Amino acid sequence: MRSFRFARFSAVILVSALYASAASSQQSGAARSELRAQTIVASFNKSKHVVKTKRGITKEKYLDVRSAPAVKANPADYSGTYEAADARFSLKLRVDASGKVEGTGYDLVSDDAAVSKSFTLRNGRLSGALLTATKVYGDGSSEPLEGVFINKTVFESPTDKGTTAFGLGVVGRQFQMDGMTIDRLFYEVKR
Repeated sequence: MRSFRFARFSAVILVSALYASAASSQQSGAARSELRAQTIVASFNKSKHVVKTKRGITKEKYLDVRSAPAVKANPADYSGTYEAADARFSLKLRVDASGKVEGTGYDLVSDDAAVSKSFTLRNGRLSGALLTATKVYGDGSSEPLEGVFINKTVFESPTDKGTTAFGLGVVGRQFQMDGMTIDRLFYEVKR
């Protein structure tokens, strides 16, 4: 009888430990997603304030960009069309209530020729405001897509009230555009 109680007690402890481990794993996965989202959002922040005086003339440049994750109660509210860089990049997203993401889009392939390459999204998931998916191109090639839905506010002077835009901040792939190397894009929602 004593060994039966001990075995039953051991089984209860083992099940409790496995449950705690699974819960901890889920929490650490959510914490990793939150940390990654914060890292991406931080890459869209910028602050610049320069004052130059030359020959008695003072010129001042001011720019402050503040971004924050835009977490919506209903993931389906992220559905829509998003465009970046003068419509050279586009995404059309469909998000269901569970956070599953489907979509299509196109990327600029060559800045000189203005040639675009279309893709579909595969394995798209939403975790808070963090979007992860795989872009699959028509030729079979693929690449990861990672971004965060953000509210980006731009201040052009210290007294400016700011202009806020909602969109998807995407990082990862580097490309050339207008003679500059770009490693992130802000896809603004089109209403």
